[in-house]
Amino acid sequence: MKNDAQKIFSLAAVIVAATLFGMVLSGGLNITQQVDADLPDAAPAATMGEMVLPDFVALADHVVPSVVSVYSDDVQDPSERNQRMPNDPFHFFFGPRDDGAQREPQVRRSSGSGFFISSSGEILTNNHVIEDADSIRVRLNDETEYRVEVVGADPATDIALLKIVDPDRKFSALDLGDSAAVRVGEWVMATGNPLDMAHSVTVGVVSAKGRSLGLSAASSSFENFIQTDAAINFGNSGGPLVNLKGNVIGINTAINAAGQNIGFAVPIDVARRILPQLRENGKVVRGYLGVSIGNINKDDAEAFGLDSTEGALVEQVVEGHAASKAGIRHGDVIVAVDGENVVDTRELIDTISAMPPGTEVELGVIRNGKKTTVEVTLEEREADATPEEPGDDSGSEGDVFERVGVTVIGLSPMARQNFRIDEGVEGVVVTRVRPLSPASEEGMSPGLVITEANGEPIDNPAELRSVVEDVDADGYLRLYVYIPRADSYRFVILKLEE
Repeated sequence: MKNDAQKIFSLAAVIVAATLFGMVLSGGLNITQQVDADLPDAAPAATMGEMVLPDFVALADHVVPSVVSVYSDDVQDPSERNQRMPNDPFHFFFGPRDDGAQREPQVRRSSGSGFFISSSGEILTNNHVIEDADSIRVRLNDETEYRVEVVGADPATDIALLKIVDPDRKFSALDLGDSAAVRVGEWVMATGNPLDMAHSVTVGVVSAKGRSLGLSAASSSFENFIQTDAAINFGNSGGPLVNLKGNVIGINTAINAAGQNIGFAVPIDVARRILPQLRENGKVVRGYLGVSIGNINKDDAEAFGLDSTEGALVEQVVEGHAASKAGIRHGDVIVAVDGENVVDTRELIDTISAMPPGTEVELGVIRNGKKTTVEVTLEEREADATPEEPGDDSGSEGDVFERVGVTVIGLSPMARQNFRIDEGVEGVVVTRVRPLSPASEEGMSPGLVITEANGEPIDNPAELRSVVEDVDADGYLRLYVYIPRADSYRFVILKLEE
């Protein structure tokens, strides 16, 4: 009994000591949960020594009344519907069924999300939510419905502007935030109509910025998505992604169906730039240079003799368009537009596309290590063309370049036919790429045509060998290559160690 009493006493002492230690530790670290329901003022942020949790309830109360469910109807005629429908198994035995309904137009219904940006009834959503719709209506949080009309749409950024047709009141609108100021790790809330479950909210953080998904040829040049782990599902498209102030920082647009909670939103700054044109013209008309450009890394900078990695490297100039007419060349580095520095390709694209066609701009260019300026008159940007399918690779014997890691052959008629290379392209075609070589590490593949090496035109393997032999150990080989499957050019920078 005495031992049992001692055990009980010891256990009680441990519990009391642990409780007192926990109280002291909590007081010292000030570990508490705090909320702040004041919106749209800045929500609380974590500070050293304490944990502060946002008031998501207050945030949802502020945002949800401004979010709408968007329902669109697309009337399809029988011929269009039959092309989209799977094969009818009865057709094989009895021929096409004639039940009357097959000859009548049918309505295809779809749903998405949107949000008010003005009290007069202007609504932002995704273009793909309302594209090809014959009629559109929206349902508000209080279950009232309104017909809407499309004021303007822009497939390139997947943004559309709608407006209530017969407004009978003022609507609760959300303020547009600053997506450029958004930081990775920041709390966000996604609101919308996922899987037709209206006015749902999810929370998460900004996972990344500047994502490009290659969703379409029309949008590829303008994709600059915010990635978030706030759950986005089918039907959330067009809904707002808001920060803790309740300001919209993105428009929910796409998901990665192969992952969990990997969603993407168009930055609201993109919408803000094009809103005036959507309101006035119903579409967006963009300035166009006519170049393919790439960002500059450390190796590129050394290979081109640049002082920094800022600017946009011109990889291809489209003949007959603005840049070509002004004398821009591949290998030029555009570092400024009208005196304003250009940091990377995204900044150059956004700057030029925001200017109307016919605008005269002064480009600051570095060419062969020297700064110069070029006057360019912008043209109107048209929809991007779809790349051609790749041709068959060839196993032809050719000259082997061990330092580079490639085998090349001259452009004989047979090689042009095998690799689908036009007569106007000159150079040598890559037939093999050695694994773990400088060429493979930079993504080179059979079928590429090397047209220049370190600025020298290449017409045959011997000319390429001469240039390669002149490159010192740990020096750079600057290749300008043609990509037949995309009908485009780009630079490949290789560091040759031996």
